[in-house]
Amino acid sequence: MNIDQVAMRRRKLGLTGIDSQITAGGYTLYAGQTAGGRVDLIDIEGNKVHEWQMPVRPGRHAVLLPNGNLGYNGSHKTSANLYPAWDLWHGGDFYEATPSGEIVWRHEDIFHHHDAQWLSNGNLLYTIAAPLPLEVAAKVVGGDPRRDGPDGVIQSDIVREVNRSGDVVWEWRFWEHIDPSDFPIHEIFDRRHWPMINGVSLTSDGLVLMSLRTTSGIIAVNKNTDEIAWHAGYDLVTQQHSPVETENGSILCFDNGNIRPGVASTHSRILEFDPISKDVVWSYTDPMPPTFFSPYMGSVQRLWNGNTFICESTFGRLFEVTPEGKTVWEYVIPDFAEYPAPLNEFIVGLHNSCFRAHRYAENLLTWL
Repeated sequence: MNIDQVAMRRRKLGLTGIDSQITAGGYTLYAGQTAGGRVDLIDIEGNKVHEWQMPVRPGRHAVLLPNGNLGYNGSHKTSANLYPAWDLWHGGDFYEATPSGEIVWRHEDIFHHHDAQWLSNGNLLYTIAAPLPLEVAAKVVGGDPRRDGPDGVIQSDIVREVNRSGDVVWEWRFWEHIDPSDFPIHEIFDRRHWPMINGVSLTSDGLVLMSLRTTSGIIAVNKNTDEIAWHAGYDLVTQQHSPVETENGSILCFDNGNIRPGVASTHSRILEFDPISKDVVWSYTDPMPPTFFSPYMGSVQRLWNGNTFICESTFGRLFEVTPEGKTVWEYVIPDFAEYPAPLNEFIVGLHNSCFRAHRYAENLLTWL
């Protein structure tokens, strides 16, 4: 008997379990990182009910917009060439597509990377990379200097908002507000990119949440004053992704946990904390903590019934838990493929990963 050499594919795929009485229900949207630009929409039974075939592979993820269209963060075919691993997480080719697949809007930015948020006013909020001024780069500490680029350039981050015409209406340069010596890079990362903002979102009171990957931390920036309203540091979050505000004003994030102070058993967790006191008000870890772990990517969403929807990105596992931590729905993406060259030099093997997944209530999809 021949044994499938892809460990994840030897396990149960698709819908693995459902508690129909407790799940929030609805539809789940995801864009597989190795699916070549296909975006899938599945119902609560795990059946595919719709798909889009987008012109380029995903840079990161896709969302459903209030008008029923798809907002897509695509990977630009001719993105900037900033450092060897750049192609793993750049995007830069944004599309809005109708349910039938017609492209009705496009925005390009070859310096974009990681996350983006489609705002209610139609604008797009996202992060771009930009080289640090040399005098600032000299102050960057930590990381692995053996892997510095031969040109000595260190990229940093600008958070940018553009309108439907592509005009920049707001911009925030990280290094103009933060002293690099206060935000050291973890020893597991190289120094090509500081601090690598991998997640952005806008709160109800106009704060821009920014997740700092290589230094660990989440900051909130007031769009009106450009001042940092609060900062949650490495004593709370570790290499995290996906900071989002809940309806009660707390902050949810996917706490990856590649390295966590005082913890020898590597695992991920979901954290909900008060942004002012930094007190943890809710958290989720698996009953056997190491069995829930995504070393990169990851997302979390609070659902309308109080449950929490989680994307364990690395392993394509999407699941829903109750406030008590009980799993009531689980789906494992069944499609595996290699990342396209040259990405497969950095991330080898067959993958079913996705950057983020999103759950939508049935009444929001009137076009289905």
